[in-house]
Amino acid sequence: MQYKLTTPVAKEDLAPLRAGDTVLLSGTVYTARDAAHKRMMELLDAGEALPFPVEGSAVYYVGPTPERPGPTTSGRMDAYSPRLLDLGQAIMIGKGARNQAVKEAVVRSGAVYLAALGGAGALMAASVEELEVICWEDLGCEAVRRLTVRDLPLTVILDAHGGDLYESGPAAYLSSL
Repeated sequence: MQYKLTTPVAKEDLAPLRAGDTVLLSGTVYTARDAAHKRMMELLDAGEALPFPVEGSAVYYVGPTPERPGPTTSGRMDAYSPRLLDLGQAIMIGKGARNQAVKEAVVRSGAVYLAALGGAGALMAASVEELEVICWEDLGCEAVRRLTVRDLPLTVILDAHGGDLYESGPAAYLSSL
């Protein structure tokens, strides 16, 4: 199935999604990679607010650079993701498998993990209508940005019901042989 979603999203918006579905995402998406996630944890540990509203938010693990456009490997954010999901983050966007703690946090929080096409930066960039650095400019390509996107094409990897396309996809393929 294909779904159209607009951020911020509620759990009810994500409930119908299943691993393998496609999503065209519109609205505000924040970018944050390793260094930004580390700083977000430091803010939370100090009892301070995050630089963007986390409730219902979508965070894309990407650093816009000419050399390597596209998503970064999501596993690098696994140590930080459960905490942000528990605070209300609804959507993670990246590429690659996630650890068990992240999978459990996705189900617990009613969130989803969506995959972006790696190596297709030009295709993904066509969906970006606006881009603004909102904090930590000193991090360069890892600064937190606010993107306004229209119909960003994504695939559901982890759904709120425990579905994991990285498990079900290969299993379905092997059973068809």
